[in-house]
Amino acid sequence: MGTEHLLISPLQFQLTLDRLAHQLVEEHGQFENSALIGIQPRGIQVAAQLRDRIQAILGGVPPRCGDLDITFFRDDFRRQDKPLQAAETNLDFTVEDLRVVLVDDVLFTGRTIRAAMDALLAHGRPATVELAVLVDRRFRRELPIEPKYVGRSVDSLDSQRVKVVWAEQEGTGENRVELINPDPQDG
Repeated sequence: MGTEHLLISPLQFQLTLDRLAHQLVEEHGQFENSALIGIQPRGIQVAAQLRDRIQAILGGVPPRCGDLDITFFRDDFRRQDKPLQAAETNLDFTVEDLRVVLVDDVLFTGRTIRAAMDALLAHGRPATVELAVLVDRRFRRELPIEPKYVGRSVDSLDSQRVKVVWAEQEGTGENRVELINPDPQDG
């Protein structure tokens, strides 16, 4: 299994999401020409949390928020051993001329984001596309993709994993982020 190191504690998790929401409001104002789009599967939770916080900050209508499936836009989808199961795209608005903020939990190689940009274009041509991530694993980028909004930057080894633990999914009661080192016996 490996050893776990706490990267973002439950309190830091909440503060990080609050900070990201404030940065987004500072940049996008009332969000009348902007939208948050969570990348399936793990970015949708971050996007929903940001949507709720932005709504609380603005004291009004929540910003546009949708879910984007990228399954068949990935460059490795034909390399899978088992058939892929597509997730649901839930965009009840067109992205045409909107300032879109793609949202994901962890940025690593950049391939997921590239696939998301390809998938996004099937729904219109946005005015701009920005990226918000909870965790940026900086030193393993395979594509020239950089986030504009970052919760926490982490320098990690290829063999390590970053795991975002959502309380409602894991039944833990608290959201947090862990760095998982591989078990030396597994290597």
